[in-house]
Amino acid sequence: MTQELVRRIAFTIGALLLYRLGTYIPLPGINPDIWEQLFRTQQGGILGMFNMFAGGGLHRMAILALGLLPYWSAAVIIQLLSVVWRGLKSFERSGEAGRRKIARYTLVLTLLMAGFQAYGIALGLKGAAYVVDNPDGWFVLSATASIVGGTFFLVWLSEQITRHGIGNGLALIFLAGIAAELPSALANMLERGRTGAMSTGVILFVIVMAAAVIAFAVFMESARRNVRIEFAERMIGKRMLPARSAVLPIKINSAGFLMPTTMLAWIYALPYLAAVIFGGSQLRLPAAGAVVFGAIALIVLAFIYTALVIDPEHAAESLHKHGGVIPGVEPGEATAKHLDRVVSLTTVIGAVYLTAMWLIPTVLLAFGVPFYFSGGTALILVCTVLDIRTQVRDLSRTNLMGAEQR
Repeated sequence: MTQELVRRIAFTIGALLLYRLGTYIPLPGINPDIWEQLFRTQQGGILGMFNMFAGGGLHRMAILALGLLPYWSAAVIIQLLSVVWRGLKSFERSGEAGRRKIARYTLVLTLLMAGFQAYGIALGLKGAAYVVDNPDGWFVLSATASIVGGTFFLVWLSEQITRHGIGNGLALIFLAGIAAELPSALANMLERGRTGAMSTGVILFVIVMAAAVIAFAVFMESARRNVRIEFAERMIGKRMLPARSAVLPIKINSAGFLMPTTMLAWIYALPYLAAVIFGGSQLRLPAAGAVVFGAIALIVLAFIYTALVIDPEHAAESLHKHGGVIPGVEPGEATAKHLDRVVSLTTVIGAVYLTAMWLIPTVLLAFGVPFYFSGGTALILVCTVLDIRTQVRDLSRTNLMGAEQR
């Protein structure tokens, strides 16, 4: 293990510990014990899912109660807008200056979304009996500012992890929050088994099912559809490059995990969350119609985001520019149509996979099986670990090559 790798790992661990510390700092002016009692009466379903993604910050009503969800949602909305707004799409291909503009737009939208959500939480806390010591306008202002500030602190921290640590900072913070809440879910399950509320068979089934979901996610996230490419012999400057063969790997799940599941969480959760914050009603398991709607929405989101990350026309143009052809397919428009067909077929498989990952825990919960390990949790865990493994391997290889050259 190189010194650079050790430094990056130490920086990542320190940043994640700082994040965990923030989830234990409560909002000023609230009574944590009263809020915890109120939360326990409504912690199932969507509210519990938001709490897990926030690393328990919502449960403790900390300054990091919203986590990174407003920032990620803003990033997803900006990407979706680039589909219909050609000017925004051009920024993505205009180099560093364009990326900085998109980053500024994302931060502005994050401010609006976090401000709206934080204000709603502050109003809900103000209206709850005995939760706030002095429920006046100053509390609403201070609570809103604290929650928004906490979100932007996490945005900054995630960027620092990405630059100076190991892995993607955004995904790592999500993973750290989820991992911190899993032990309490496991302890709750074992306690129910000890008291006889849950049989040993059901506990073993949940454990085996969690392992199967993780194994399935590892297989699917590693799966690729390789398109064979042939490059003709060509001259670059004074150097003649020989003819060669290569492959264009297309992920089965090109949509990734955070975009579809995060957008689905907002689409699926906003009515329920609004009911809790403003109406005080308790959350219940979704009806069959809501489950069907969620599955359809997830499939549509998978296709939308795949269209954002893979552009067959741009890929065909790039292949033609570098002298690459797909055997048996004419260059240009025919290549673009072929790639579009391949991407569409793989996206069908990927969308069904994402939907299955979401449906399995939902169906089990509907039948009374306390399956705490959701599909989104498994995807975040698997994809983040695979990304860290790739970065560690690449960093070690780069350092080794540098040492050999010296």
